[in-house]
Amino acid sequence: MPNLSETLKKLKEVEPVRLIVSSFFLIIVVGTILLMLPISSRGGKMTALVDALFTATSATCVTGLVVFDTWTHWSTFGHVVILALIQVGGLGFVTLATGFNLLLRRKLGLRDLLLARESASGNSMDVSYLIKMILKFTVACEAVGAVILMFRFVPQFGAYGIWISVFESVSAYCNAGFDILGFVEPDASLMNYVDDPLVCLTISFLIILGGIGFVVVDDVLYSQILPRIKKQKRRRLNFHSTTVLISTGFLLVLGTILYFCCEYDNTMKDMHFLTRLNASFFQSASARTAGFASIDIAAEHDFTKIITIVLMFIGASPASTGGGIKTTTFVVLAAAVCSVMSGRTDAVFRRRRIEQATVYRALAIFTAALLVLLITTGVILSTNSVPISGVDALFEAASAFGTVGLTAGVTPVLSVPSKLIVSLTMFIGRVGPVSLALALSLRHRDVGAVLPEGKLIVG
Repeated sequence: MPNLSETLKKLKEVEPVRLIVSSFFLIIVVGTILLMLPISSRGGKMTALVDALFTATSATCVTGLVVFDTWTHWSTFGHVVILALIQVGGLGFVTLATGFNLLLRRKLGLRDLLLARESASGNSMDVSYLIKMILKFTVACEAVGAVILMFRFVPQFGAYGIWISVFESVSAYCNAGFDILGFVEPDASLMNYVDDPLVCLTISFLIILGGIGFVVVDDVLYSQILPRIKKQKRRRLNFHSTTVLISTGFLLVLGTILYFCCEYDNTMKDMHFLTRLNASFFQSASARTAGFASIDIAAEHDFTKIITIVLMFIGASPASTGGGIKTTTFVVLAAAVCSVMSGRTDAVFRRRRIEQATVYRALAIFTAALLVLLITTGVILSTNSVPISGVDALFEAASAFGTVGLTAGVTPVLSVPSKLIVSLTMFIGRVGPVSLALALSLRHRDVGAVLPEGKLIVG
């Protein structure tokens, strides 16, 4: 039987990306076991394995898809387990572990730095500093968000409103989409607060802050905000941060306009103008990876659902709490298409050339994600006895892959095979299709081989 030192030695030989994928899987297993316990359910009964697995995966992968209303089925203990899974899954197990090592003044080894860099999407900045910043910024955002929400929920629900505010704030910042307001109206999410700017705007900005990525937050903080406070000269944002902010702003504005126009006389027909605008902005922000709903998703026009599918598929930004193929992947692909159509050899965005390796990686991510989407949609359509439209099945698949959590009423009626494939899709969407492929591939790959060029005619 191998001793502890041999086990640790073998663990250190595992590739970082494999260890990250494995850690998420282990968290899901632990969460599933805890949620199956009678103490986790409000009725004091064991929860079925498939339902506990689905919920644990949804929470760890910060998705928000649920087979039953979170408040109605789960007890307070179950809520605590779900919130813990959301927090750990949102920040990433490796990020949290590394952060706590730093807080305990433990010296980071090269192995720890490689793991942290992989978890932070390969960013090459000072990883130790980045992890500290992530933890501090997360605690600050979630605390401020909870305090603001208390102004609404404490007067309404008394002391229980404090717990609601904390839960909603953490869930929003981690782009999870879980809520515990089912005692007001089961499965209503935030529809009862569609005319409440304090709740909707607070949740929206928590979603945005959690979804733009920690690298961008750091760049904005130290190049723009702190120099202005200290009355020092501000420096320009780096190319990555500028790209993320432009793409995020573009998608938010475009989504708001499209939701407003498409649902003006449908799901928002009984609302005032400002309430319609508030609902449109909220859905635009939430559709990217969060999963909160302020309008009835199932009642939306099919065209609106298709718009939502595109937003969910794109998702948030790298090194964030959100999922999807990421805004930068979308920008790289769009730049490559525009460059080819204009006769240029290289992909160009904002007068900067994007290296071919980045374009290839973006194309690989897009292709793998699209394949996952089509397979999941096919399984949902072919294994459910309850009739489900093609658009709604694709919507469910995109919501799972983008770790969003919005549903057109499909999740509660999913068959066991569909629940399993949707759970797998949520997992793939969180760890990333390319990361999962690398984690499962053989370690030894041929590098440096010079191969003959093959010429093909395409198009």
